Amino acid sequence: MTLGQMSEIGFMVLMPWFLVRLGVKRLLLVGMLAWALRYVLFAYGDPGPAVWMLYGGILLHGVCYDFFFVTGQIYVDTRAPKDLRAAAQGFIAFVTLGVGGFIGSWLSGRVVDAYLVPGDAAAHQWDSIWLIPAAWAALVLVLFAVFFTHRETPDPAAETKAAA
Repeated sequence: MTLGQMSEIGFMVLMPWFLVRLGVKRLLLVGMLAWALRYVLFAYGDPGPAVWMLYGGILLHGVCYDFFFVTGQIYVDTRAPKDLRAAAQGFIAFVTLGVGGFIGSWLSGRVVDAYLVPGDAAAHQWDSIWLIPAAWAALVLVLFAVFFTHRETPDPAAETKAAA
């Protein structure tokens, strides 16, 4: 857990640099790709020779969270009218952490139950379990890449300097 937390702090510090260079859409796409890759690493990692995959998945936490959730919050904040920003942030938190968390917990419980090892009520087919959210994350990535349109808003200060 500490590795994931340190990763999140590191990428939070680097996020403004990436946001300026990649823009909102590409940063969100990198975050989504990181989620899919993280789940694949968890699917194929093990406590033996492939333990590096588990550590890699843990270290991806910062990219996943910061580049997806935090960038989404920044995007909402820039797009919402000033008088509705707090409500918009509350709504995005409700959708992602409230309703999304509830649905995700419910669905993940069903997936875990569906992949019990026959004859052993305590064992699960974790590779298959982790590949399901990996596939969903990849699908969302593709749909987002195709359907999300966003023009980066130019910095008025930069335009003024360029015109001078």
